[in-house]
Amino acid sequence: MAKKKYYVIWKGKETGVFTSWDRVKKLVQGFEGAQYKSFTEKKEADIAFKKSYKDYKGKTTKKPTLSAAEKAKYGSPIENTLTVDAACSGNPGKMEYRGVLNSNKQEVFKKGPYKGGTNNIGEFLALVHGIALLKKKGLHKMPIYSDSKIAMSWVKKKECRTNIAFDSSNKELLDLITRAEKWLKENSYQNPIIKWETKAWGEIPADFGRK
Repeated sequence: MAKKKYYVIWKGKETGVFTSWDRVKKLVQGFEGAQYKSFTEKKEADIAFKKSYKDYKGKTTKKPTLSAAEKAKYGSPIENTLTVDAACSGNPGKMEYRGVLNSNKQEVFKKGPYKGGTNNIGEFLALVHGIALLKKKGLHKMPIYSDSKIAMSWVKKKECRTNIAFDSSNKELLDLITRAEKWLKENSYQNPIIKWETKAWGEIPADFGRK
């Protein structure tokens, strides 16, 4: 049974603390500049609602599920790194992705939403975008964190192995995938791609906070 979550909406069609993601989705989708985040405990959500969204933007609110001893085995995430993640409403649905620095939680890129996508496609595109960006900036050694084993394997194989159908409605996304695969096949990179250990460290900094 999934653990109950609490959603804070600071800015949306309604504001407050909610327990239904379906309701929250209706209150924030299509609302420009919507501000919201999920919490694992009601007390934390109530405290957060009295504060500002800026106090929580880019920060992890999900509590690690491992014991202190188990968590210690993973150590701490590398600070000077780029983290990437994606979010998708529906499968397929509207997908977006972004990259956030772990050191200061600064968002360095955000793309989408794109129609007819999936979370795996977004995770793949986020990784390729991050790799290409770091190479362009000359940051050849900076590691990149992803919490998606699937996206990491796709990047390694230089192919987005999605099975969704493409047509005129999501042609823009197909063009992005084609371009990303082409880049991987024509370029080399040295940046280590590392799995973000969510159970030990909480949600990845690039997380959209919609789980």
